[in-house]
Formats: sequence, structure tokens, C-alpha cells
Amino acid sequence: MQKRRLGRTDLSIAPLVLGGNVFGWTADEKTSFDLLDRFVGAGLNAIDTADAYSRWVPGNKGGESETIIGNWMKSRGNRDKVIIITKVGSDMGQGKRDLSAAY
Repeated sequence: MQKRRLGRTDLSIAPLVLGGNVFGWTADEKTSFDLLDRFVGAGLNAIDTADAYSRWVPGNKGGESETIIGNWMKSRGNRDKVIIITKVGSDMGQGKRDLSAAY
């Protein structure tokens, strides 16, 4: 897979990014791991996520996507091969919105 330099960084990124919105609610951990394995196996290397993903699902608090991606990277030992793209500052429900490290 041909990769491109990401802006002014030293990162090389594939031209297709995997959206992690489904991880933790429509895709369970096993299915998510399979999708992530296939994605990286195809030579792609960037995954988009956010702490607010799936917070709207009953029983979820948000952060499920990030947790699954983190568990997958830990189990595969591939942190140096994957670029994680995320967002912060989204409404987390019940007035929760904070950018501090303590949050």
C-alpha cells in the first residue's frame, strides 16, 4: 500500500482511514479485532475514533471504541505501526464536557 507523508510530521499514512465508530456497540470486541486485523493486513494503518462514540447506546458511557482499539493494539503489539486519529470536546451527555487531564 502506498503511503503519504502526513502534513509536516514524520508519519506515513495510507490513503484510507478506518472509522472506529462501530467498535463497542454494533461490532463486539471479537468482530472488531477481526476487522482491525484485516484492515492492517491489507496494508492500511490509520484508525479514527472518539471518546463520544457509542455513548448514546444504553449501558455504554463512551470510550468503548477507544478501549477496544487499545486492547487490540496491546494484544497485537503493533502500536508503532498504527496511527490513531481522535477527537475531543464532544458532549458526553448530562452536561459533561471537559478538556482537562483530570477529566
